[in-house]
Amino acid sequence: MTERDVRPGQPEAVNEVPAGAAPRGLRTVVRAIWSDYLGRSWPAILVIAAAIIVLLRYVSPAPPHKLTISSGPVGSTFERDAALYQKILARNGITLTILNSQGSQDNLQRLLDPNSHVDIALIQSGVVESTDTGDLVSLGSVSFEPLTIFYRAARPIARLSELSGQRIAIGPEGSGTRALAQALLKANGIGPGGPTRLLELEGEAARAALLQHQIDALFLTGDSAPPATIREMLHAEGIRLFDFPQADAYVRRFRYLSKLAVPAGVFDLGENLPLLPINMLSPTVELVAHASLHPALSDLLIEAATEVHGPATLLQDAGQFPTPAVHSFPISRDATRFYKSGRSFSYRYLPFWLASLLDRVVVVLLPVLFVLIPALRYIPAIYNWRVSRRIHRHYQELMALEREAIRHPSSERRGELLKRLGGIERAVISVRVPGSHAEQLYVLREHIEYVRAHLGGTAGVGAPASVGGTAGVGGAAGEGA
Repeated sequence: MTERDVRPGQPEAVNEVPAGAAPRGLRTVVRAIWSDYLGRSWPAILVIAAAIIVLLRYVSPAPPHKLTISSGPVGSTFERDAALYQKILARNGITLTILNSQGSQDNLQRLLDPNSHVDIALIQSGVVESTDTGDLVSLGSVSFEPLTIFYRAARPIARLSELSGQRIAIGPEGSGTRALAQALLKANGIGPGGPTRLLELEGEAARAALLQHQIDALFLTGDSAPPATIREMLHAEGIRLFDFPQADAYVRRFRYLSKLAVPAGVFDLGENLPLLPINMLSPTVELVAHASLHPALSDLLIEAATEVHGPATLLQDAGQFPTPAVHSFPISRDATRFYKSGRSFSYRYLPFWLASLLDRVVVVLLPVLFVLIPALRYIPAIYNWRVSRRIHRHYQELMALEREAIRHPSSERRGELLKRLGGIERAVISVRVPGSHAEQLYVLREHIEYVRAHLGGTAGVGAPASVGGTAGVGGAAGEGA
């Protein structure tokens, strides 16, 4: 394809132009128009960029890759469970640091202390003494922590009030066992300062004291009362396992307790121990976190709890835990959503890091689209208004010039007005507008010629004196196309 440029008095020259390439002048004009368009659209672009930054920073931050859990004493069930959580979270790239503690009370205090940097903890339900738990929420109950009461008596007793005046081991200060024992004994009229001696013995020391007749009863929970220990105590002469015939009443009074129906022979089939079905009471262990815990990590922790605590045991059914049904802390919104619908689609089928990235992209893009789509819709209208306004400004100058010509009709004044008119025309020719506005520009130039004709002037800049002339119009066309 060739472009011929023939000039008077010169031989014909041929310039080769690549096929499909736009003429240099047209490309220059297009670049100028786009530069002008983007320059006038910067407020909308700035708003969109700010919206993206705010959403990325505050609405959907990436989940942290490190967590700290407060577990329990060395060798305890709490510590073993935390170690299992650690392995499961590591499969998803999350590092879980385990801090040993004295138990549930210690774990609660660490969570309430902003300087402890503890993110989650295992806490026995019922240890909370006040309703003010700060920003703590429950991800659900993960297991039973059965209460086992052994006592020495010639005949079975049916009520805890019958232990009044005796020596009872309820565990040390700060332990979940002591908090639960004190609550139940208080409900039966037994408290500190009375004839009943409440001792701080726990675990093996308490069992040895009961076997040696040094105490009359003991309260055990969790690691202090595994099935093997219960079986051993049931075989001891004169030792009885307390049955709660009032279990339903206790559950009504203490909402964090559950009734466990224990069948005969569950602890020893050969000796059929216990001899008859009995009722036991049990608080639950809750997985407690701060309300600010990232939703993705909340889902991951509940899944880890399902893997660790889901299998059946002597005192719980398969799939019974984790559950949001029993809790001392308000259940978190993320946990409620998980128990109802499970993991989101992306976390169900994609690796954790990729699902987290995808969720952030979706959370950011959806609000941005609500801003971007109206912006894309109104930016062209605003741009068109701005271009039209530039043209209309010259119309105002033109009308002002006409009014002045009427007020001062002298020939000298007319010459000055013609010079001003020429300046307006040059300014109009230099205006860069898209092709969609070229018609407005051409009409304006025709009106300039109309005014020039009334002033008695000659042809203006790049245009003949007649309104119907084409030389000037053609010159503007190349600029505004």
